[in-house]
Amino acid sequence: MQILKETGIDWRERRLISNLHMAQSVKVRLNRGETRSVKIGRGVRKGCCLSPILFDLYSEYLTKEALEGLGDFKIGGQIIHTVKYADDLVLPAKEEKVLQDMIYKLIEIGRCYGMEINAEKNKSNENFKTTIASKN
Repeated sequence: MQILKETGIDWRERRLISNLHMAQSVKVRLNRGETRSVKIGRGVRKGCCLSPILFDLYSEYLTKEALEGLGDFKIGGQIIHTVKYADDLVLPAKEEKVLQDMIYKLIEIGRCYGMEINAEKNKSNENFKTTIASKN
């Protein structure tokens, strides 16, 4: 909720968002009926129009804080810190060590915001590095 406060969102809207997202529970419908209600510990509501906005807002703050001073990567004269699409994040870096530092910092700051990075999806793409390098 601190990020919402920092962006200037009124306390009444923050309270509404908190109530929508913090007190979630779910039942699973099976052939033999429904399961008992189970509380959802974290995450955004599926299908809620606010969910992508909240995710973008939090991920923007997270990456800005985590990557400050790391990995100035230029493409066409423009400095690119990240490339984002939906819930995917590309971290362009000139050196493997810089990329690793960026990932460690993202994981560390992400934990502060209650977000996790899926280690299974983390990968370094040599083809991407080669393609970008050849265009500069």
